[in-house]
Amino acid sequence: MVIPIKYIKNLIFLLVGSISFVIGVLGIVVPLLPGVPFLIIAAFCFAKSSKRLDRKFKRTKLYKKYVRAFLYNKGMTLKEKIRINLVADFFILMSLFYVDNLMIKLLIMLAALYKHYYFFVRMKTI
Repeated sequence: MVIPIKYIKNLIFLLVGSISFVIGVLGIVVPLLPGVPFLIIAAFCFAKSSKRLDRKFKRTKLYKKYVRAFLYNKGMTLKEKIRINLVADFFILMSLFYVDNLMIKLLIMLAALYKHYYFFVRMKTI
């Protein structure tokens, strides 16, 4: 018995979407874990895996409050931006302590500066 590729692809999207959804819900509850990016990934995966699941997810309060607001307004609230950046900055600082190479440290700092530029200058605050 041969399993169609489309079935396997849908199953993978369903699995990744479900994991992203759980992490996204945890991110809403846990203050340091950003939930919105994972909910966006879940929305994408659910849309690719099943039309029924996509419709069901789009009717949830989580989708309406976090994902739709980001996708249609093309921005984030200041609170969300700060929370995401604090988590990212924590991990960036941790990596600076563990890296001994000066060039790598400079590249990490440049990436961190670009991240702040993108979040606070390029991305709309709603």
